[in-house]
Amino acid sequence: MSYRPLEKSESKIEKAVQGIQEHKSGLFKLIISVFYLVGIIGMSFPVLKPYFQALTPFHLLLSLGILLLFHSDWNRYFMGFSISAYLIGFGSEVLGVHTGFPFGNYEYGSVLGIKLLDVPLMIGVNWLLLVYLTGNLFEKRVDNDFLAAALGAGLMVIIDFIIEPVAIGLEFWSWEGEIIPLSNYMGWFVVAYFIHLIYRRAMFEKKNLISGFLLLNLIIFFAVLNFIL
Repeated sequence: MSYRPLEKSESKIEKAVQGIQEHKSGLFKLIISVFYLVGIIGMSFPVLKPYFQALTPFHLLLSLGILLLFHSDWNRYFMGFSISAYLIGFGSEVLGVHTGFPFGNYEYGSVLGIKLLDVPLMIGVNWLLLVYLTGNLFEKRVDNDFLAAALGAGLMVIIDFIIEPVAIGLEFWSWEGEIIPLSNYMGWFVVAYFIHLIYRRAMFEKKNLISGFLLLNLIIFFAVLNFIL
Protein backbone atom coordinates (compact mmCIF):
# COMPACT_ATOMS: atom_id res chain seq x y z
CA MET A 1 0.00 0.00 0.00
CA SER A 2 2.84 2.41 0.75
CA TYR A 3 4.05 2.26 -2.86
CA ARG A 4 0.78 3.36 -4.49
CA PRO A 5 1.21 7.12 -4.02
CA LEU A 6 4.69 6.88 -5.54
CA GLU A 7 3.40 4.81 -8.48
CA LYS A 8 0.59 7.31 -9.09
CA SER A 9 3.06 10.18 -8.94
CA GLU A 10 5.36 8.50 -11.47
CA SER A 11 2.38 7.82 -13.74
CA LYS A 12 1.35 11.49 -13.62
CA ILE A 13 4.90 12.58 -14.44
CA GLU A 14 5.07 10.19 -17.40
CA LYS A 15 1.73 11.48 -18.73
CA ALA A 16 2.85 15.07 -18.28
CA VAL A 17 6.09 14.42 -20.18
CA GLN A 18 4.21 12.64 -22.95
CA GLY A 19 1.78 15.55 -23.21
CA ILE A 20 4.62 18.06 -23.51
CA GLN A 21 6.31 15.93 -26.17
CA GLU A 22 3.15 15.64 -28.26
CA HIS A 23 2.41 19.36 -28.09
CA LYS A 24 6.00 20.46 -28.66
CA SER A 25 6.95 18.04 -31.46
CA GLY A 26 5.82 20.51 -34.13
CA LEU A 27 7.96 23.27 -32.64
CA PHE A 28 11.05 21.08 -32.46
CA LYS A 29 10.52 19.84 -36.02
CA LEU A 30 10.64 23.47 -37.09
CA ILE A 31 13.79 24.01 -35.02
CA ILE A 32 15.42 20.97 -36.62
CA SER A 33 14.55 22.11 -40.15
CA VAL A 34 15.84 25.64 -39.55
CA PHE A 35 18.94 24.32 -37.83
CA TYR A 36 19.90 22.03 -40.73
CA LEU A 37 18.99 24.63 -43.37
CA VAL A 38 21.22 27.20 -41.70
CA GLY A 39 23.97 24.57 -41.60
CA ILE A 40 23.66 23.98 -45.35
CA ILE A 41 23.81 27.73 -46.03
CA GLY A 42 26.78 28.22 -43.70
CA MET A 43 28.77 25.37 -45.24
CA SER A 44 28.04 26.69 -48.75
CA PHE A 45 29.86 30.02 -48.37
CA PRO A 46 33.68 29.89 -48.09
CA VAL A 47 33.74 32.89 -45.76
CA LEU A 48 31.35 31.18 -43.31
CA LYS A 49 32.52 27.60 -43.76
CA PRO A 50 35.32 27.63 -41.11
CA TYR A 51 32.92 28.89 -38.44
CA PHE A 52 30.32 26.24 -39.23
CA GLN A 53 33.00 23.55 -39.33
CA ALA A 54 33.95 24.55 -35.78
CA LEU A 55 30.31 24.20 -34.74
CA THR A 56 30.10 20.57 -35.90
CA PRO A 57 30.48 19.05 -32.38
CA PHE A 58 27.67 21.29 -31.13
CA HIS A 59 25.59 20.24 -34.13
CA LEU A 60 25.94 16.59 -33.10
CA LEU A 61 25.19 17.31 -29.45
CA LEU A 62 22.13 19.40 -30.27
CA SER A 63 20.77 16.67 -32.54
CA LEU A 64 21.27 14.06 -29.84
CA GLY A 65 19.81 16.39 -27.20
CA ILE A 66 16.61 16.95 -29.17
CA LEU A 67 16.32 13.23 -29.85
CA LEU A 68 16.71 12.39 -26.15
CA LEU A 69 14.23 15.11 -25.19
CA PHE A 70 11.59 12.98 -26.88
CA HIS A 71 12.83 9.72 -25.37
CA SER A 72 10.53 8.64 -22.55
CA ASP A 73 11.85 5.42 -21.01
CA TRP A 74 15.03 6.20 -19.07
CA ASN A 75 15.50 2.81 -17.46
CA ARG A 76 18.73 0.91 -16.87
CA TYR A 77 18.38 -0.98 -20.15
CA PHE A 78 18.32 2.24 -22.13
CA MET A 79 21.33 3.53 -20.23
CA GLY A 80 23.11 0.24 -20.89
CA PHE A 81 22.36 0.48 -24.61
CA SER A 82 23.51 4.12 -24.78
CA ILE A 83 26.79 3.44 -23.01
CA SER A 84 27.39 0.31 -25.10
CA ALA A 85 26.65 2.11 -28.38
CA TYR A 86 29.03 4.93 -27.48
CA LEU A 87 31.87 2.68 -26.27
CA ILE A 88 31.62 0.11 -29.07
CA GLY A 89 31.43 2.81 -31.73
CA PHE A 90 34.27 4.82 -30.22
CA GLY A 91 36.35 1.72 -29.54
CA SER A 92 35.99 0.48 -33.12
CA GLU A 93 37.23 3.86 -34.35
CA VAL A 94 40.25 3.76 -32.02
CA LEU A 95 41.05 0.30 -33.35
CA GLY A 96 40.55 1.50 -36.91
CA VAL A 97 42.77 4.56 -36.58
CA HIS A 98 45.63 2.61 -34.98
CA THR A 99 45.47 -0.68 -36.90
CA GLY A 100 43.44 -0.09 -40.07
CA PHE A 101 40.92 -2.71 -38.92
CA PRO A 102 37.98 -2.88 -39.49
CA PHE A 103 37.52 0.25 -41.63
CA GLY A 104 40.84 0.88 -43.37
CA ASN A 105 43.64 3.38 -42.96
CA TYR A 106 42.47 6.86 -42.04
CA GLU A 107 43.00 9.65 -39.54
CA TYR A 108 40.87 12.34 -37.96
CA GLY A 109 41.38 16.07 -38.37
CA SER A 110 40.76 18.67 -35.69
CA VAL A 111 37.25 19.73 -36.78
CA LEU A 112 35.35 17.26 -34.60
CA GLY A 113 36.90 18.54 -31.40
CA ILE A 114 38.70 16.99 -28.45
CA LYS A 115 40.37 13.64 -29.11
CA LEU A 116 41.16 10.64 -26.98
CA LEU A 117 43.60 8.10 -28.45
CA ASP A 118 43.52 10.11 -31.72
CA VAL A 119 39.74 9.77 -32.06
CA PRO A 120 37.30 12.67 -31.41
CA LEU A 121 35.02 12.03 -28.44
CA MET A 122 32.10 13.14 -30.63
CA ILE A 123 32.47 10.01 -32.78
CA GLY A 124 30.89 7.91 -30.04
CA VAL A 125 27.98 10.37 -30.00
CA ASN A 126 27.68 9.96 -33.77
CA TRP A 127 27.43 6.17 -33.46
CA LEU A 128 24.81 6.41 -30.73
CA LEU A 129 22.77 8.95 -32.69
CA LEU A 130 22.80 7.00 -35.96
CA VAL A 131 21.99 3.63 -34.38
CA TYR A 132 19.09 5.12 -32.43
CA LEU A 133 17.69 6.90 -35.50
CA THR A 134 17.99 3.98 -37.91
CA GLY A 135 16.97 1.41 -35.31
CA ASN A 136 13.87 3.40 -34.43
CA LEU A 137 12.82 3.41 -38.08
CA PHE A 138 12.46 -0.38 -38.14
CA GLU A 139 11.33 -0.89 -34.54
CA LYS A 140 7.60 -1.29 -35.28
CA ARG A 141 7.97 -2.33 -38.91
CA VAL A 142 10.11 -5.47 -38.52
CA ASP A 143 9.53 -8.16 -35.89
CA ASN A 144 12.66 -10.23 -36.36
CA ASP A 145 15.58 -8.78 -34.39
CA PHE A 146 18.28 -10.09 -36.73
CA LEU A 147 16.54 -8.82 -39.85
CA ALA A 148 15.86 -5.45 -38.24
CA ALA A 149 19.51 -5.18 -37.19
CA ALA A 150 20.63 -5.99 -40.73
CA LEU A 151 18.27 -3.41 -42.21
CA GLY A 152 19.36 -0.78 -39.70
CA ALA A 153 23.04 -1.50 -40.34
CA GLY A 154 22.43 -1.46 -44.09
CA LEU A 155 20.78 1.95 -43.86
CA MET A 156 23.74 3.21 -41.83
CA VAL A 157 26.08 2.06 -44.60
CA ILE A 158 24.00 4.02 -47.14
CA ILE A 159 24.12 7.07 -44.86
CA ASP A 160 27.87 6.68 -44.47
CA PHE A 161 28.20 6.50 -48.26
CA ILE A 162 26.44 9.88 -48.43
CA ILE A 163 28.43 11.34 -45.52
CA GLU A 164 31.93 10.28 -46.62
CA PRO A 165 32.54 12.83 -49.44
CA VAL A 166 31.17 15.65 -47.28
CA ALA A 167 33.21 14.62 -44.23
CA ILE A 168 36.39 14.50 -46.31
CA GLY A 169 35.62 17.87 -47.90
CA LEU A 170 35.03 19.40 -44.48
CA GLU A 171 38.21 17.82 -43.12
CA PHE A 172 36.50 15.67 -40.52
CA TRP A 173 38.83 12.82 -41.49
CA SER A 174 41.04 11.73 -44.37
CA TRP A 175 41.84 8.39 -46.02
CA GLU A 176 45.22 7.01 -46.95
CA GLY A 177 45.78 7.64 -50.64
CA GLU A 178 42.55 9.68 -50.69
CA ILE A 179 40.63 6.51 -51.55
CA ILE A 180 37.69 5.26 -49.47
CA PRO A 181 38.20 1.47 -49.23
CA LEU A 182 35.43 -1.09 -49.46
CA SER A 183 36.51 -2.26 -45.99
CA ASN A 184 35.11 1.00 -44.60
CA TYR A 185 31.56 0.09 -45.56
CA MET A 186 31.98 -3.57 -44.61
CA GLY A 187 33.36 -2.55 -41.22
CA TRP A 188 30.54 -0.06 -40.73
CA PHE A 189 27.96 -2.76 -41.40
CA VAL A 190 29.49 -5.26 -38.96
CA VAL A 191 29.92 -2.78 -36.10
CA ALA A 192 26.51 -1.20 -36.71
CA TYR A 193 24.85 -4.63 -36.88
CA PHE A 194 26.25 -5.59 -33.49
CA ILE A 195 25.08 -2.34 -31.86
CA HIS A 196 21.68 -2.66 -33.52
CA LEU A 197 21.24 -6.09 -31.95
CA ILE A 198 21.88 -4.54 -28.55
CA TYR A 199 19.31 -1.84 -29.37
CA ARG A 200 16.73 -4.45 -30.36
CA ARG A 201 17.28 -6.66 -27.31
CA ALA A 202 17.38 -3.82 -24.77
CA MET A 203 14.05 -3.67 -22.94
CA PHE A 204 12.97 -0.04 -23.10
CA GLU A 205 10.17 1.84 -24.84
CA LYS A 206 11.52 2.90 -28.23
CA LYS A 207 8.73 5.17 -29.43
CA ASN A 208 10.13 8.59 -30.29
CA LEU A 209 8.02 11.30 -31.94
CA ILE A 210 10.95 13.18 -33.43
CA SER A 211 13.30 10.37 -34.53
CA GLY A 212 12.06 9.83 -38.09
CA PHE A 213 11.94 13.54 -38.86
CA LEU A 214 15.46 14.07 -37.49
CA LEU A 215 16.79 11.15 -39.56
CA LEU A 216 15.21 12.58 -42.73
CA ASN A 217 16.76 16.00 -42.13
CA LEU A 218 20.18 14.48 -41.45
CA ILE A 219 20.11 12.55 -44.73
CA ILE A 220 18.91 15.57 -46.72
CA PHE A 221 21.58 17.73 -45.08
CA PHE A 222 24.48 15.54 -46.24
CA ALA A 223 22.87 14.75 -49.60
CA VAL A 224 22.56 18.46 -50.42
CA LEU A 225 26.11 19.19 -49.26
CA ASN A 226 27.32 16.47 -51.64
CA PHE A 227 26.20 18.68 -54.53
CA ILE A 228 27.42 21.93 -53.00
CA LEU A 229 30.90 21.11 -51.72
